[in-house]
Parts: sequence; C-alpha cells; structure tokens
Amino acid sequence: MKTERNILIAFILNLAFSIFEFIGGALTGSVAIVSDAVHDIGDAASIGISLALEKHSKKQPDETHTYGYARYSVIGGVITTFILLFGSAAVIYNAILRIANPVAIDYNGMIIFAVIGALVNLAAAYFTREGDSINQKAVNLHMLEDVLGWVVVLVGALIMKFTDISVIDPAMSIGVAVFIFINALKNLKEVLDLFLAKTPESIQINEIKEHVESIDGVLGVHHIHIWSMDGSANYATMHVVCSGDSHEIKEKVREELREHGISHATLELEAEGEHCHEEHCHVEHSEGGHHHHHHHHGHHHH
Repeated sequence: MKTERNILIAFILNLAFSIFEFIGGALTGSVAIVSDAVHDIGDAASIGISLALEKHSKKQPDETHTYGYARYSVIGGVITTFILLFGSAAVIYNAILRIANPVAIDYNGMIIFAVIGALVNLAAAYFTREGDSINQKAVNLHMLEDVLGWVVVLVGALIMKFTDISVIDPAMSIGVAVFIFINALKNLKEVLDLFLAKTPESIQINEIKEHVESIDGVLGVHHIHIWSMDGSANYATMHVVCSGDSHEIKEKVREELREHGISHATLELEAEGEHCHEEHCHVEHSEGGHHHHHHHHGHHHH
C-alpha cells in the first residue's frame, strides 16, 4: 500500500532527523535545538505506533471486537501523548538548570543547524501538502509547526550572536516545550472523552432531536445515545416513536443523522402509546406495563 510506504518513510525521516537534532544540540550546546528534537521523537513515535496499529485498526469488526478495531489507533495516540508529556517536561527541567548554570553556546553552528532544519521541514511540508485525509492535514500542519520552531531557533541564534545574551536559548526551549506540553494535554483530553463515551464535540443532541422530530410521521424521540469510536466515526442509538410507514421513516431518520456526521445508527421504532420500558420519567410504572405489538405493514423495497 502506498500510504503505508509513505508512513514508513516519514517514520524513518523523523527518527533520523531527531537524532540529527540531538547531535546538533550537543555540538552547539543549544537546548532549544534539543527541545525541537523532543518534538520530532514524539512525531516519530506517533508515526511508528500508528503504523504498527494502523493495519490492526483497519480490521473489519468480528466476534471479539464487534465495533471493529478503531480504538486501537486511539491507544497509539495515548502512548505518543505520554512520550511528548515526558519529553517536554524533561526539556523544561533541563532548560531551567541551564538558566541557573549558563553554558557557552556555538551560535554559528546553531544558525547552520537551524537553517538546515527549516529547509528540510519546509521541503517535507511541500511534499505532504496534497492529500485531503484529516490525518494528512494534521501531518502537514505538524511540518509547518516544525518549520516555525526552526525559524524561532534561527532568530534566537542570530540575536544571541550579536548580543551574547545566552539565556535566550533556554527561554526559547521552554517556550517550545510548554507549547508541546499543552498540546499533548489537549490530545489527552480528547482521548479521554472518547473512552468516556462523551457526545462528540461536533454534535448537539437537542438539535438532532429537533431535526428528527420534524420528520413526517415521527412523533417523538428519546434515549438518544451518541458516541464515537475514534473521533471520526460517530455512532448513535435512539428510540423513535412513529406512526405511518416505518420503513420510510427509518430511511429518513438515517438520512438526517448522516447529515449530522453519524455514520452508524441503530433505531428502535415504537408505536404511539407503546409503553417504553426504559423511559426515564416512568421508572416507577415500568412494572406491569403491557406492550402493544406493532405489526409492520408491507415493506417497501427501494
């Protein structure tokens, strides 16, 4: 597969590049370059893990994983996020030590490394610019962030070369590391939301309720549950009280849900006056409620 080959190439490049950065940071004595290296190690890790889990997460649902394997890629995200949290924390810690005990920095070497870094990432951003998958866009954004990181290092190195204020270097690296740390935390929150089965950000339950209830033949909707497996595929279950041709109503409800980005819906249809056994408001009467059986009238085949 072409995409898998591309991902592998990206992994190798990122890994090689972060090693190059660590060496650059060690040679020039710049901790700002090292903080960029942490960023790239994080990238390489995330690419490596997602490559390992990608095949797995694309597997079709089966008996052991009836929802499919999409959550595996989410676990990849968790691991990467922790690598970034630890890495950026380590950089911040070292930068603070560096502020306490300044070290001579080779500004010219730093400038050379920053120029190479910016150019390499710019080229990478240029090559990854096409592709419309969300993943591809994220990768591209990442590349541009890297370019920005190097530009910051370059500007810092130039200022230090002419002013010799070496504290700028650890200050820059703290800036980069804090940025990485905050983004990693945001990521972690998104992942936790998925595992807590929270309603996806892009979806308003009451809006969906209104829209579904405005469909002809739908009298009411309750027990709406909406969640996501991986942040992109949304699932929903709901009870729809309806009168009229249930087949047509189902189609219309599914259509409406698709417009709201819900690709997989399980609908429970109820006749008017049918006693729903799990209605929140009728918990106390749920004993002894008799169920009216609802016969479907002739299925229409579309």
